[in-house]
Amino acid sequence: MEYTNEMKNRIRRIEGQVRGILKMMEEGKDCKELVTQMSAARNALDRTIGVIVSANLEKCVREQIEKGEDTKHLVEEAVQLLVKSR
Repeated sequence: MEYTNEMKNRIRRIEGQVRGILKMMEEGKDCKELVTQMSAARNALDRTIGVIVSANLEKCVREQIEKGEDTKHLVEEAVQLLVKSR
C-alpha cells in the first residue's frame, strides 16, 4: 500500500503530541492536563487507523471487483482490524 502525505502528516502530528506529553511529564504538569493530552493523542491515532484501513479497503475492493471476485472477506478483514485496534 502507498501511504499518502496526509497519512504521514497525521503521524507526525501525533508524534509531536507525544513529545509534548513527555515534556509535560518532565515539567510536572497536572494529571488532568496530561490525561487530556494523552486522550487527544489516542483519538488522533484511532482516526489515523481508520483513514489507513478505509483507504486500503477501497483499493483492495476496487482490485477485487476488477478481477470479478467477491469482496465480502475484505470488508470482514477491515472490520476485524478496526476492532482489534481498539
